Amino acid sequence: MSTSTRTPHGKPKVVILGAGFGGLNAARALAGKADVIVVDRHNFQTFLPLLYQVATAGLAADHVVHPVRGALRKTDIKFRMGSPISIDHKNKTVKLDSSEVLPFDHLIVAMGSVTADFGVPGVAEYGLGMKSVHEALAIRAEVMRRFEDLCRFEDETRLSIAVVGGGPTGVEMAGALAELKRGPLRNDMAHAADHMDIYLIEAGPRILSMFTEKLSLRATRDLQKLGVHVRTNTAVREIKARQIILKEGEPIPAEVTVWAAGVKGEPTATALNLPIVGTRIASGPTLQVENYPHIWAIGDISGALAPDGRFYPMVAPVALQQGKFAAEQILKVESGKALTNFKYKDKGSMATIGRHKAVLQVRKFTMVGIPAWFAWLFLHLFYLLGGRNKVGTIADWTWNYLTFDRGNRHIMDSLD
Repeated sequence: MSTSTRTPHGKPKVVILGAGFGGLNAARALAGKADVIVVDRHNFQTFLPLLYQVATAGLAADHVVHPVRGALRKTDIKFRMGSPISIDHKNKTVKLDSSEVLPFDHLIVAMGSVTADFGVPGVAEYGLGMKSVHEALAIRAEVMRRFEDLCRFEDETRLSIAVVGGGPTGVEMAGALAELKRGPLRNDMAHAADHMDIYLIEAGPRILSMFTEKLSLRATRDLQKLGVHVRTNTAVREIKARQIILKEGEPIPAEVTVWAAGVKGEPTATALNLPIVGTRIASGPTLQVENYPHIWAIGDISGALAPDGRFYPMVAPVALQQGKFAAEQILKVESGKALTNFKYKDKGSMATIGRHKAVLQVRKFTMVGIPAWFAWLFLHLFYLLGGRNKVGTIADWTWNYLTFDRGNRHIMDSLD
């Protein structure tokens, strides 16, 4: 039998793996009620919904990250920077790569997701993912470096940038690239900007498939007005250095390929010897991991199924709600109360295409254009952590809006 890890004052020990939306929300909900340690390989949380703006020079990188210790300030929650390498289920401990061993009564796994290549050759070598600040800066540097290369030519040489994946991330990325081309880059060097092509490639019949067909068509028209070549029913077979090979039809030229086609559960879960379904941790409706009632999986890595039998979508609202719910479940276990099943409250979806262009859907209610665009701005500011980040983001957005310029066009992926 395992020994008790309970603190002298009777609070349960809870270790949370991951300081993303779900992990931090769970930690805050347990503050003062449990002895909590949050573990993450970074000492900051990344606001993933705005990474594409870092990648397209709209925001400074430090405006979308917030120190974990800052987020936990004025609480009794502890933080460890590191990665889990093993779980001792018998003794209820988790070992970190720092060799520290953390005992727990409950373990919350909230390690998020990574880019999924779906077995497409060349994605790892030539595709640029967008799941971290480092990757966003790499995209920005590559786009700007290719633009500088194009500025050397005064002939008909063209630069093609392709975004693969027609979900909200891909749509927002393609729209932001088009606005970067039409505004700042055109002001920098009109001939080069006029010789840039932006492609959005989607395997399905329409982009933004989670929205109504009417909103998908609206988003498609808005992208086309910005000059984006929207290619639906276009499945990718292979990514090469300068082109994308399709399953049908002629290859698409692509000096830069941004891969926004999907994500999968963080593979560390497999190394931790937890049960896996697909790429996620097998979890029941209570969010408890199968066969391990003291371990909880939340957010992108959770394999809990929605009432329709599908996985919950890998989006921030799910992680936020599951983080708070898992904390409540742990407190129920500790007080001897019956557990309940998780119910996701879908508060709607939104995507911004560009200046004054956005789509929003909450159940049957839809909104487009300027009102949806302002709603998108407000909600993202609301969820962004840190007063400094909010002020910096407002300053960047205001500057971009008033001047049609983007001041973060630096190539900073290497030091000379």
